[in-house]
Amino acid sequence: MPDATRHRPTFHRLTVFDRIYALVQTIPTGRVTTYGTVARHTGIRNGARTVGWALASLPTIDAAPWWRVVRSNGTIAARPFAGEQRRRLRREGIRFGAGGVIELKRYGWPSAGR
Repeated sequence: MPDATRHRPTFHRLTVFDRIYALVQTIPTGRVTTYGTVARHTGIRNGARTVGWALASLPTIDAAPWWRVVRSNGTIAARPFAGEQRRRLRREGIRFGAGGVIELKRYGWPSAGR
């Protein structure tokens, strides 16, 4: 009897982390987005923490521009690479206001109001 599974099409399913990494790759230089925005755009309901876990799990520090993802209030999350994130964002032209807040209306991606 022939193997019925041999002719079944196979479909590549992206993991949740793969979807997050793919979206983060599209954030333009000089722009930022929030963990919650990444979660919404990748179909992860209430998934801001999942986005954080995914970015913390990147195989290398430059595998995706993780530094362009910030907290919903425009601040950098307190973690080991916070200083590096701030340096990378400054190199891209991001300016920090009082209290280290990034003006999301100015630097946010996608643009505010979308």
